[in-house]
Amino acid sequence: MEQRVYLDHAATTPLDERVLAAMLPHLEGRRGNPSSLHASGAAAREAIEEARESVAALIGASAGEVFFTSGGTEADNLALLGLAGAVEDSGKRHIVVSQIEHAAVRETARHLESSGWEVFWLAVDADGLVDLDELAVALRPDTAFAAVMWANNEVGTVQPMQELAETCAERGVPLHADAVQAAGRAPIDVERISVATLALSGHKLYGPQGAGALYVRGGVSLDSVVFGGGQEKGLRSGTENVAGIVGLGAAARRAREKLDERVRRETGLRDRIIAGATALPGVSLNGHPERRLSNSVHLTVEGVEAESLVLFLDALGYEVGSGSACASAGHKASPVLLAMGQGEHEAFSAVRISVGKDNTVQEIDSFLEAFSTATTQLRELSPLTKI
Repeated sequence: MEQRVYLDHAATTPLDERVLAAMLPHLEGRRGNPSSLHASGAAAREAIEEARESVAALIGASAGEVFFTSGGTEADNLALLGLAGAVEDSGKRHIVVSQIEHAAVRETARHLESSGWEVFWLAVDADGLVDLDELAVALRPDTAFAAVMWANNEVGTVQPMQELAETCAERGVPLHADAVQAAGRAPIDVERISVATLALSGHKLYGPQGAGALYVRGGVSLDSVVFGGGQEKGLRSGTENVAGIVGLGAAARRAREKLDERVRRETGLRDRIIAGATALPGVSLNGHPERRLSNSVHLTVEGVEAESLVLFLDALGYEVGSGSACASAGHKASPVLLAMGQGEHEAFSAVRISVGKDNTVQEIDSFLEAFSTATTQLRELSPLTKI
């Protein structure tokens, strides 16, 4: 097979071989239901609880505050719908949600809005940062919760979470944080940063797809939205995905142990891409230049349609993303870039390059050559304005 370079780790990460090794016994011989009383069931339950401890340790939580889900989307849905349901009889029908949330949060907020809830859509600046003063003004006595993602899944901007959490706490408003991109790439300590709920996902951590978790701070009430056998303390019913949960736990352990090393390495590769790409005419960086994830590069390439650039690079053996993988299939302008003040024309010319723990300097240098070639040739063919 031809040599390919994978630079789309914000969409999903390859399964770490050590994570796979931890999962294999539960995919092969061990098939106990964690709710069963016999030895196989007990072994499955023990494996789940060990994974719960590992996920909790990654974010500074206690194990009893971690609930397993099918991924980040379900965790986000459960947090918002659960928080809303818990105050349904209180008269609180107002929520504050940033304009740059992942679709899992954004669409859930729109669902609540269509059900009679009032949504204040919190604006961001040109770098994708929310305004703390605007948040403070937006919070009201009838605000049920606020939602601001820890780090943006498209442009990589990292929010000032401690200040956001303190502002919400001062007004008694629970704050939900989508930390799917941040977990394993930014230090998270929920004891220090008092978010009420937090979502993460295994496949962004070199773990399996289909496994995620929701942190719920002790004392925070959530209504269940999945009913059945009462698993996960009744919050999320359904027979647990034992192998997936074990894989998530193993990935969380690795992420915690290797956090500093991964961040340092990824930052070097990220900055190499930024320097090389923005040296080309008509290429600019999106997102905050400093407050950004260690692996994320989001570029606007003037005169080039992003989809064409992604396909051109793919033909050359380099796999990158066009905005968010969860939204790009619909071929719509990125709501994140629009919220940051860019026009639709610019939004359709943006690509996302996200490095991983196994990428090399040589791969980055060869990618930059391919990127320059692709950009030049596509501009020559493009009916858009020439650079």
